[in-house]
Amino acid sequence: MQQRFATIWFRHLTTDRMIRKRPDLREVPFVLAAPERGRMVVRAASPPARQLGIMPGMVVADARALFPSVEVLDDVPGETARLLLALAEWCIRYTPIVAADPPDGLILDITGCAHLWGGEHAYLMSLVVKLQSAGYDVGAAVADTIGAAWAVSRYGQAEPVVRSGGQREALLTLPPEALRLPPETLARMFRLGFYQIQTFIAMPHSVLRRRFGQHLPDRLNQALGYQMEYIESVQPLMPYHERLPCVEPILTATGIEIALRRLLEMLCGRLSSEGKGLRSAVFKCYRIDGQVRQIAIGTNRGTGHVAHLFRLFALKISTIAPGLGIELFVLEAPVVEDLPVVQEKIWNQGGHTEDVSLTELLDRLAVRAGMDIVRRYLPDEHHWPERSVKLSSSLTEKAATSWRSDRVRPVHLLARPEMIRVTSVLPDYPPVLFIYQGKVHKISRAEGPERIEREWWLETGQHRDYYCVEDEEGARYWIFRLGHYDDVSGTAWFLHGFFA
Repeated sequence: MQQRFATIWFRHLTTDRMIRKRPDLREVPFVLAAPERGRMVVRAASPPARQLGIMPGMVVADARALFPSVEVLDDVPGETARLLLALAEWCIRYTPIVAADPPDGLILDITGCAHLWGGEHAYLMSLVVKLQSAGYDVGAAVADTIGAAWAVSRYGQAEPVVRSGGQREALLTLPPEALRLPPETLARMFRLGFYQIQTFIAMPHSVLRRRFGQHLPDRLNQALGYQMEYIESVQPLMPYHERLPCVEPILTATGIEIALRRLLEMLCGRLSSEGKGLRSAVFKCYRIDGQVRQIAIGTNRGTGHVAHLFRLFALKISTIAPGLGIELFVLEAPVVEDLPVVQEKIWNQGGHTEDVSLTELLDRLAVRAGMDIVRRYLPDEHHWPERSVKLSSSLTEKAATSWRSDRVRPVHLLARPEMIRVTSVLPDYPPVLFIYQGKVHKISRAEGPERIEREWWLETGQHRDYYCVEDEEGARYWIFRLGHYDDVSGTAWFLHGFFA
């Protein structure tokens, strides 16, 4: 597929921003100024001010000499750059790849997008009309290359959509400024009488390079499509995503559900063809007021079941506020994993982690109460209790070792042992009672000790002597003494776990 690019030029970006904030400035000559070398210099001038001869770069005192009543406003550093970034993010509703082109432009990779609007003319018209209705004076063009689109959007006088392969003809009558050349190069070209690109486009590049430097042939090659030019999108492009623009704004939950189901079918179909399953998904709704509403889900294993994924999203659809209407739906899959097709067809009824019905139940619980409520632990190759288990990232992860069965272990192991007070008959015997959280537990049975040494290759410290104890109420606990009972530095007792 031939790449196609669109460029947008904001003719008066800075002053348009001020007029949007203060509509009373629309017909008033005003400038934005900032201090420079001890004097105020004009950074931007409104169209009425330009008609009076006031231009950027002029000293404010000279501007007031031309028109004493010109209104001077402070130019806030960085404000225009932030606005340009916000406009780039707004344009994501038209294409997932949008780059800012400072100081006053945007570059859009529209490859494969325009047909959703009925063609490139309708696509460009929709984009321009919406920006103009928001108060921005813009120029726009579409071409095979960024350079050609940039040139036509700023200097073209006729057709804004350059046919595929027609960039050479579109450039011929444009001035050298359309090639994004530095001022010193342009000055040399004007002295030699090069006022249009057609006067030098056929000249050997060696001649152009010798007279004007490498910059000129590079820009010419980029505009003609002989040299690649890359852009960096303001938002990273998700490898797996689907988009669904709307002819009319969507206002109802039913409309949102229809769009979601269609996007799920498209995305899951693509993932299935590549042998992958979805682990997380984000459903984004772009409203016509510029706001974005989104909901996200996660699964415990890769899946491509449209009905199951739709049910997970359906639990959150009521949180989406459509506002004045939603004009674009986007479904992204940030995390996917390999998933053989046969795995999706096997429904194990044995109750294992491969059981699809079990994992889908866990997915629904996680969506309702939060992803952090579902945890799976695997044994790890350590004998120190805190390191003997690890949190699994998914239900499909396999254990590197087996669970230890030669020694009893508590069902609930505390992340950090809690200190207890004990009473014992003999120092090296298990305690007869212990006090935990203000409650006295009298011990009726005790097993142990089991000595567990520190893993010296990881850390140093005292060993632990563990006891399995049962109180008079039948509750069982895992407690330990830190260090040897006759250690002159003293010993301490801790509670580390609870048995069922």
